Amino acid sequence: MALQTHAEEDRMVNQFMERLQGKYPHQKEFLQAVHEVARYVLPYEMFVPEYRDGQVLWRLTEPDRAIMFRVVWYDDKGQVQVNRGFRVQWTNALGPYKGGLRFHPSVNVGIIKFLAFEQTFKNSLTGLPLGAAKGGSDFNPQGRSEDEIRRFCQAFMLELHKHIGEGFDVPAGDIGVGSREIGFMYGTLVKLRGYEPGAFTGKTLELGGSHLRPEATGYGLIYFAQEMLRHNLNEDLSGKTALISGSGNVAQFAAEKLIELGVKVLTLSDSTGFVHIPDGLTMEQLEFVKKLKMRRGASLREFAEKFRLTFYEGKKPWSVPADLAFPCATQNEITEDDAKELVKNGCRLVAEGANMPSTPGAISIFLSNNVLFGPGKAANAGGVAVSGLEMAQNAQRMQWSREEVDRKLQEIMKNIHAQAVQFGEEKNSVNYIKGANIAGYDRVARALVNLGVI
Repeated sequence: MALQTHAEEDRMVNQFMERLQGKYPHQKEFLQAVHEVARYVLPYEMFVPEYRDGQVLWRLTEPDRAIMFRVVWYDDKGQVQVNRGFRVQWTNALGPYKGGLRFHPSVNVGIIKFLAFEQTFKNSLTGLPLGAAKGGSDFNPQGRSEDEIRRFCQAFMLELHKHIGEGFDVPAGDIGVGSREIGFMYGTLVKLRGYEPGAFTGKTLELGGSHLRPEATGYGLIYFAQEMLRHNLNEDLSGKTALISGSGNVAQFAAEKLIELGVKVLTLSDSTGFVHIPDGLTMEQLEFVKKLKMRRGASLREFAEKFRLTFYEGKKPWSVPADLAFPCATQNEITEDDAKELVKNGCRLVAEGANMPSTPGAISIFLSNNVLFGPGKAANAGGVAVSGLEMAQNAQRMQWSREEVDRKLQEIMKNIHAQAVQFGEEKNSVNYIKGANIAGYDRVARALVNLGVI
């Protein structure tokens, strides 16, 4: 079945989205994520009879199950607190459900669905046997004591443990959930069910975690960007300038790898504003940021004051001229106006370290101005890739060296880039959004067809 015109493709995608919006009118992030996939995948699906007849993409807009539960815990004053917990298990066609847990007040079922849907294609791109899920809570760890965080994690696991397990659903960390929180949750699971190291990833090394897991998303992002530059411009990263938003785990290790590769990192940011580093971030300064961000509620203003740098209150870093941009904070942080500013200032590459940090309008600006654009489902897949490697190590009851894990991570990111090029190559350019979406979809679709309609 051949589609004749772009207008016909647009009409088909619009009809698909209208049908979905009628079911979930208030889940805007989820609808945005599906639309980005549908605009490229639906036309492709029409050319594969078994995908088309099996309504594969429509099936992939519904999770296998969505679980919501109450979490009751005591704060340090002895007062009862109540939060909501979520786990959305999207598909296990390729392997056990896999995806992080996010603790943030913005968390709701629509946010978790958007993240789990994105995770489906990201996990598929790694080539590892991983299904997709996501979860978390509207619990806000900011300003909470360690005792309060521990009590919350324990209460959260009293319900979540019923729905996860090695070989079935393997959570990891995300915003607000690091190795400390995972340790608290895994400790509760051990008390409830006994030793089960493969039930969580992102653990500390002592608990069976993997080398390079904290670094994986940030490092993988830079490895992917490096492949983009080499393939399209026959250039390396060395000597270029870069903007980074965020100052958490992904931003820190993206900055670390960029500095190692000879890139001048000009900005970091947090929820209060951004800091401009005209001479480029140093390893000494980065170490200060890492220690600073371990203190919950700490602001980059303190970093700026210590090193006599300019801090821009309430601003984003996208107005600073640079060759490269790495949004590593949160969804929809680069607007259409931000994109125009980046293009005007000569930005040549944008690679997403966060999940869906660029709005549709921003992406259109990048593509129409020939800015190389690496979508998050491909560019930030390094985290789940090393989570998959951690699962392999747990299954073998062994631990690989840092060098071995890094070698495997680089290989996975190169393979993801190759898939995106294969499905996204156009005349004189590569559309990485198209390539990543179709490549991720194709592997899941083949698995679903082989499994039959269930």
